[in-house]
Amino acid sequence: MQSLFAGVAVADFPRAAEWYRRLFGRDADVVAHDREVLWQVAGTGWLYVVEDATRAGRALVAIEVPDLEDAVTDLGTRGIRCGPIGAEGDGARKAVATDPEGNTIAFIEVAGA
Repeated sequence: MQSLFAGVAVADFPRAAEWYRRLFGRDADVVAHDREVLWQVAGTGWLYVVEDATRAGRALVAIEVPDLEDAVTDLGTRGIRCGPIGAEGDGARKAVATDPEGNTIAFIEVAGA
């Protein structure tokens, strides 16, 4: 395998695309068409947002960050609110943001990673 594309389905594409633009702090890296955009998250890892009302609101995405407090603070400055930071598994911590459609984007810091 060479690349990963994680899809997030939404019903209100303009609203969601703006939310993800704030989440990533930049415009989409690729505009596939007027109802699908992509952000390169890391290396060959991509997150795409696509209009698909039938599947909207059911995505679960996790993104590893080097410093969870910094990430949560930075997201807050862009109007993205995360839930509380909590322990996750053996030596990890996590905070979750929910987009306007109900999709969840978890930010995870792994000790020693």
